[in-house]
Amino acid sequence: VQLVESGGALVQAGGSLRLSCAASGFTFENDHYTIGWFRQAPGKGREGISCITSDNFTRYADSVKGRFIVSKNSAKNTVYLQMNMLRPEDTGNYYCAADLSPDFRVGVWGLLFWEYDYSGQGTQVTVSS
Repeated sequence: VQLVESGGALVQAGGSLRLSCAASGFTFENDHYTIGWFRQAPGKGREGISCITSDNFTRYADSVKGRFIVSKNSAKNTVYLQMNMLRPEDTGNYYCAADLSPDFRVGVWGLLFWEYDYSGQGTQVTVSS
């Protein structure tokens, strides 16, 4: 399994970005999966932001609820994170992670990075004030 993030950039506060997580090694159309988005700011721990399952169940952290939207394109095996109304505190390296277990308890583990089996290298998002 490989995950490749893209779409990070420098943006002004109030702006928008869309991040992509291209997955390979499994297929959205045939396999069970949970894909999560995480971020890490300098000097801070990794924060769970959102996740989406093969059944289209989604979760969001309170810090991004109402501003970020997670979605997927099964034909492209890609998950997106649409980030709106960006704030300086949204700055960080954004990672996607995947777990392929049908027993993955997304309601409990969905925003916990260490519960996932695979992750990408990340893409940097910087929000200027």
